[in-house]
Amino acid sequence: MKHRKNQILKNTFKILALGDVVGPRATEHISRVLWGVRKKYSIDMVIANGENSAEPNGIDKPSAKMLFDGGVDVITTGNHVFRKSSVFSYLDDEKYILRPLNFPKEAPGHGECIIKIDGYRVLVLNVMGQSFMDTPESPFVAVENALRQNDGEYDFCVLDIHAEATGEKKAIAYNFADKIAVAFGTHTHVQTNDATVLEGGCAYVTDIGMCGAEDSILGVKKEAVIYRLKTKMLSKFDFADGEITLDGAIFEIDKSTLKAVGCEVIKIKGETK
Repeated sequence: MKHRKNQILKNTFKILALGDVVGPRATEHISRVLWGVRKKYSIDMVIANGENSAEPNGIDKPSAKMLFDGGVDVITTGNHVFRKSSVFSYLDDEKYILRPLNFPKEAPGHGECIIKIDGYRVLVLNVMGQSFMDTPESPFVAVENALRQNDGEYDFCVLDIHAEATGEKKAIAYNFADKIAVAFGTHTHVQTNDATVLEGGCAYVTDIGMCGAEDSILGVKKEAVIYRLKTKMLSKFDFADGEITLDGAIFEIDKSTLKAVGCEVIKIKGETK
C-alpha cells in the first residue's frame, strides 16, 4: 500500500516522530520551534529520540526537560542512553522517557509507556537491534512480550527500532505489521526514502534521520570524522555548527480503525512560526 503524501485526512490522529537529536544546539532549536511545527502540521503527538541530546553524548535531565518543555510527549533512546550515570534515577522516575526495552530488567529505566492524548491510549515501545550492536536480548521477544502484557490497556502502538541494519529494522516491522500502527527506525542519522503503509496497517520508515547541523557528518564536524577514517587515529567528535535541520516523519492513524493510513518523511530547515 502506498503512503498518502501531502494529504490531510480529517479523521486521523497525527504523530510526528523526530530522528536522533544531536547535541545541545539541536535540543535548544527543538524547544524553540516545535510548538510552531505542531501547529503547522496539526500534530497530536510528538516522539523524539533524545539519546544524543546532551553534551558530549548521551542524555541527561536538563536536555530531556528541554525537549519535554518544548513540546515532545515521549522521548526514546538507544545505545547511548547509559553514557551518563547521573541520568539513571531520572530514567527510573520519568515514565515518558524510554530506554531500549530489550535490556535486562535490572537496567535503569523502562522501555515502554502508555500515554493518553485526546482520549487515545498510545503504547510506545523502544527496542534496539542486535545486528552490529551489543544488545542483550531479542527485540522480537521483547516487543511480543510487551504487546501481550499490555493487551487491552492501549488503543494503538508506536515502535522506535533503534538499529544499525536496515534489514533488521524492516524484519521487525513486517513481523508486527498487523499488531503495531507505527514503526520507525532510528540510529543511523540518515533519513531513508521508503515511507509506506505495510499490509496489516502499520506505517513504516526504515530511518527517520536526525535533528542536527545539516553541514556535518551525522551531526559531527566533518573534519574530525574524515581524519579518523583516513588515519585510523582517534579524534574528538565535536558537534557541528551551522543551520539546524529537523528530520522526521508524520504518521496518520485512522481514528475509527486505529490503523495507519498515511506516512511521510519531512525535513524542516530553520525557524517555523
